[in-house]
Amino acid sequence: MPSADAADGERRNASGVRNASDVAGTVILGACAVWSLATAAAHNGRPEGVLLAVLAVAAGYAAGRMSGALLPVAAPCAWALAGVALAVAVPHLAPGPQIVAPLGHAGATAAVLALSAGSACCAVWACRSRAARLALGVPAVATVVASVVLGSAAGGVACGAVLVCSLAAGHMRHRGSGILGLALAAALVAGLTWAVASHHLPGGLATVLDGHLTSHRVRLWHDALDMARQDAALGVGPGRFGDLSATATATATGLPPADGKPHSAPLQQAAEQGVTGVVLLAAVFGWVLHALWRTPRPTPIALTAGAALTVLAAIASAGNALSFTAVTAGAGVLAGLATARPFTDEVQELPSPPG
Repeated sequence: MPSADAADGERRNASGVRNASDVAGTVILGACAVWSLATAAAHNGRPEGVLLAVLAVAAGYAAGRMSGALLPVAAPCAWALAGVALAVAVPHLAPGPQIVAPLGHAGATAAVLALSAGSACCAVWACRSRAARLALGVPAVATVVASVVLGSAAGGVACGAVLVCSLAAGHMRHRGSGILGLALAAALVAGLTWAVASHHLPGGLATVLDGHLTSHRVRLWHDALDMARQDAALGVGPGRFGDLSATATATATGLPPADGKPHSAPLQQAAEQGVTGVVLLAAVFGWVLHALWRTPRPTPIALTAGAALTVLAAIASAGNALSFTAVTAGAGVLAGLATARPFTDEVQELPSPPG
């Protein structure tokens, strides 16, 4: 059994790593903003969208950290209800003309509902009382109900996946293996998206995926990959995909209306900001997973938040969810809630090593 001095030393080391993680997150988000400005200057791009996304993540993270420290149970529950209310009251999550099939806003709605489900489950795991956990499970189930009401099949699947992962997280003793699994899952989805765009899948599988993704989306992905190959260093500049994509331009003059995006976050980064943009996007996700690994909050909270953010990463790999401020801010809030250090008495853990 470790001595008190050894335990104190471990806590100080863990605290030092968490502080270093916070610094790393600040540097990575700052690098995302700086790189978007640099690539915009090189190609007369429009970096405002990227800058707004970075600001939304940072602001959401700060809000989540503060509210999670003050109200570790009530805050995630309130954020979950706010997300569900937003999805129901503003189904398209953005003003102005709405995009209809084959793209639409289904991915953004599913992302908000998945983040809400993750936040609700974090509130459940933050409770000690079994009765309180059962009561707080209602908002988590409400996300699935909201998906049905909104007719969002993707939202229902996303919320269901988060709930299942959260239940599984309650039985995991070591979070390291769970975090590693989430990272591999996100990488697999991103890799599959890249394979579809580059036509490297077997014919039968490609046909099945084309039917679900729509050929229009796949053509947008192929255009993005072509742009990335033309200038792998800097890309074509933020916000310029819609101007240079033959598929997006053709759609803009007919029906349905286009939003000028390739509907895949990794491919959009590759096309508009080159290889460095993709690396920075992966670094943001990696930083969040590392912060969840090192958080002193209970393992079920860390893995539940990680599962919801991984579901978001999967949705963003095949859609334009990250183009919506509500989604990027919500992701920051959930990450902040799960890495907050509550002022109230809570059973905290020393993060376990991977395994």
